[in-house]
Amino acid sequence: MKPALRFLQLASLAAAVALASPALAATDIMWWHAMSGELGRQLEKLAADFNASQSEYRIVPSYKGNYTETVTAAIFAFRSRSQPAIVQVSEIATATMIAAKGAIYPVFELMRDQSEEFSPSAYLPAVTGYYADVAGNMLSFPFNASTPILYYNKDLFRSAGLDPETAPKTWPEVGAAAKRLRAAGAVCGFTTSWPSWINVENFSAFHNLPVSTRANGFGGLDAVLTFNNPVMVRHIAQLAEWQAGKVFDYSGRAQTAEPRFQNGECGIFIGSSATRADIKANSKFGIGYGMLPYWPDVAGAPQNSIIGGATLWVLRDRPRDEYKGVAKFFGFLSKPQVQAEWTRAQGFYDRNPGTAISIEQITLKPPTENSKGVRLGSFVLIRDVIDDELEQAFSGKKSAQAALDSAVERGNRMLRQFERANPDR
Repeated sequence: MKPALRFLQLASLAAAVALASPALAATDIMWWHAMSGELGRQLEKLAADFNASQSEYRIVPSYKGNYTETVTAAIFAFRSRSQPAIVQVSEIATATMIAAKGAIYPVFELMRDQSEEFSPSAYLPAVTGYYADVAGNMLSFPFNASTPILYYNKDLFRSAGLDPETAPKTWPEVGAAAKRLRAAGAVCGFTTSWPSWINVENFSAFHNLPVSTRANGFGGLDAVLTFNNPVMVRHIAQLAEWQAGKVFDYSGRAQTAEPRFQNGECGIFIGSSATRADIKANSKFGIGYGMLPYWPDVAGAPQNSIIGGATLWVLRDRPRDEYKGVAKFFGFLSKPQVQAEWTRAQGFYDRNPGTAISIEQITLKPPTENSKGVRLGSFVLIRDVIDDELEQAFSGKKSAQAALDSAVERGNRMLRQFERANPDR
C-alpha cells in the first residue's frame, strides 16, 4: 500500500474514533445568584476565572432577580428536583434556610467530606457569627457583605454653609444639617434606603437594643419581637416629624432612594456600603462618607452595625460529582488574591475615602446578643410588614407607637406560624 494512502486511512480511522469517543466534558455546576450591574459582571468574572483555572468543572452562573426572587426560585426548583447546586441567599433568609432540613448541605460538612481546606477564622467575627450554628460550624459560604453607611453631597454642604469635610455623627447633627440643606434649596435634606434594615434592624444594633427576645432569634424559634421600645418609638416619631418639612423625605422601599442622592435631590443619604461604586460612578459632585448616626443620650451607643448581603448555600440531591466541584470552587473563592479582588469590586478597599468605614463600623465593638444580627424565621415577610407600618407612620396615618406596636403584633403572628411549621428545630 502506498504510504500516502495508508496515512489517509489511518487519519480517517482516528477521526472516526474521535467522533465516537468525544473528550470527557467538564461537569457543569449551576449557580443561581441575585447580582446585577457591576457586581453581576464581577461575579461572572469570578466564575470564568475558576473555569479557566481547571478543566474538570464549569461553574454556570444564572441571574434570577433580586434576593427574594432568587431564593423563591430555588425553593420551587427543589420541589421539582431541578434545583441548582449553589444559590445566593440574603442574610435575612438564614433562619429559613437552616429550617429547610434535608434541602441544604452545610458548607462545613461539604468541605470536610471533600477534604477541602476551609477556615471560618479567616472571616470577620460579625460574618462567621451570623452564618454559623451554635457550635461555630459554618452553614453557608460567606460571599458578599455590606452594612449601611452615611453618604453626603459635599457641594450641597458647601452651598448650605456646612463643613464639606465633616460628616454628621449623631441624629441631632443629621437633623440640623438637613434643615440647613433645605433652607439652601435642597429638595430633601436626607433620605434612606431599605427602611427596616436601616431604621429598625441596624438602628437597634447600633444602640445595643434587641429586635426580639432569644438573642434576636439566635437562641430559638420561640423568639418574640420587642422593637416597639421607647428609643425606637422616639426615633420613628422624629423621622415622621422631619418628614413634614422634607428635612427627612421617605423615598420608598429597597434601593429606590439611591437615585435621589445621585441626582442631587437629597444632601444626605443612608444606604448600603455595597452601593458605593454605583454612587461614585453616577454622581456629578463630591461625595463624603460617615458612619451611621446615633442618639448620643442612649447608653452604649454607638455599638456596632450588622451585616447585610448574602452567602452561598449548597443544595442537596445533586449528582455526587458536582459537590466535589462546588468544594473546589469554594476553595478557589477562599484564596486571598480572589477575596481581595472581589472586595475591591464591592468598593471596600479602593484606597478611596469612605471605603474602610463599613469595616470600622461592624467591628466598632465586640458584637452583643443585640448586635450580632437577626435570625428570625420568615423575616423576609416580617421586613415587608415593618416597611408597611413605617410608611403608615411617615405618612401621618399612624403614630410611631401605633405603627411599631402593629408591626410587632403582625410580625409575631408570622413567627408563631414559622415555629409551628418547624417543630423539630
